Amino acid sequence: MNYNLNLKLILIIPLLLGLVRPDPEPLQDYCIADTTAQHSLFMNGQPCLNPELASPTHFSTSALSKPGNTSGNAYGFSVILTTNQNLPGHRTQGLSMARVDIAPDGLVPPHAHPRASEVTTCIKGDILVGFVDTTNTMYTQRLRPGESFVFPKGLIHFLYNVDQRSPALAISGLSSENPGTQVVPIATFTSKPTMPDIVLEKAFKIDGQEVARIRNHLKG
Repeated sequence: MNYNLNLKLILIIPLLLGLVRPDPEPLQDYCIADTTAQHSLFMNGQPCLNPELASPTHFSTSALSKPGNTSGNAYGFSVILTTNQNLPGHRTQGLSMARVDIAPDGLVPPHAHPRASEVTTCIKGDILVGFVDTTNTMYTQRLRPGESFVFPKGLIHFLYNVDQRSPALAISGLSSENPGTQVVPIATFTSKPTMPDIVLEKAFKIDGQEVARIRNHLKG
């Protein structure tokens, strides 16, 4: 009986270890995103460029050099993220960068990155940042130029420009080339298809008219 049990464990444990192993490490120095390829050999969404065709321009970008349009949404912020399109050489490296412009009194509303932790550095202005952990404890800090703050992976966080007159600028590093973003109010009230009104009414203790008003306001 014990022999059979031990034999089963010997056979099952390697299978379980195979299921819980982390993402594999890259098997090459880099994998430049070939954004023009037509074939279907994919790695993280796009095929790799022939390494013999690599150039320094694949590893550099000016995407973060210009301010974003903070008037493009109701909150007064803009985020420009490095991607396979504007920085092909960052693919498979497990990181990305973001430029965050915030208008005076603007807000990057509560949101989360399900696949990445984030470190934000204030470049210009006075920014109130914070996150809420899984015990509903809030951690906040005011950042001035040169100061940084870490947002742990998957936790809801925000950035608010305290200055009522001047814009703010932050640069963030994220631990994934595709961190993903869920903005809490947008995801909750403007999902497609929409979340049932009764769910929102009960969750936020509001009535149907308030649900409609919030939806219309967020949709602009």
